Amino acid sequence: MGEPQDIESTNRQIKFAKYYLEGLKRCIDILSLQEVASVIHYLEEAYREGKQVFIIGNGGSAATASHMACDLGKVILPEEGDAAPRFRVTALTDNVPWMTALANDLGYEHIFSEQLKNLVHKGDLVIAISGSGNSPNIIEGMRVAKSSGAKVLGILGFDGGRAREIADVSIIVRSENYGYIEDLHMVLDHLVAAYFRALLAKP
Repeated sequence: MGEPQDIESTNRQIKFAKYYLEGLKRCIDILSLQEVASVIHYLEEAYREGKQVFIIGNGGSAATASHMACDLGKVILPEEGDAAPRFRVTALTDNVPWMTALANDLGYEHIFSEQLKNLVHKGDLVIAISGSGNSPNIIEGMRVAKSSGAKVLGILGFDGGRAREIADVSIIVRSENYGYIEDLHMVLDHLVAAYFRALLAKP
């Protein structure tokens, strides 16, 4: 057991936790629910039409991309014996050998665009998760998706960056704090998953 913590340290830590959570709440309060609805609409359309969904992101956003693919692929499952369709979803962050080969041979900016050239078809959906919206590999991936006739969604932060201009629709967490942005991107993933669980639930 460690030494008991002094009251001054405890109060300082509580004060910081309160400060952080109040900032996060402000970001939640200004989140555009119209943007959220637009992104859900595109996802629901892709689900009903059996289109492939690809998700891309860097760093913490790569983890969110993988988590979102897991949630859409596994959490949202029809009941056993139910003929309801499943999400056809892949995170392009998960094939490390392919990503590293592309980064080594062609440059890091091509790690998503080159995968998409192999995989994406017209009418598919690409979700770009990015705090800044300006990462070259995200922008290149979005451009290839658009040129292939895919629809592109952005889950972004700050002012959306260049990604906002390319995406068909975006949700933007309007903050300059990467922690808040990435926190809310994960909340949005769980919100979407909860929406589809409710949508597919039997009466």
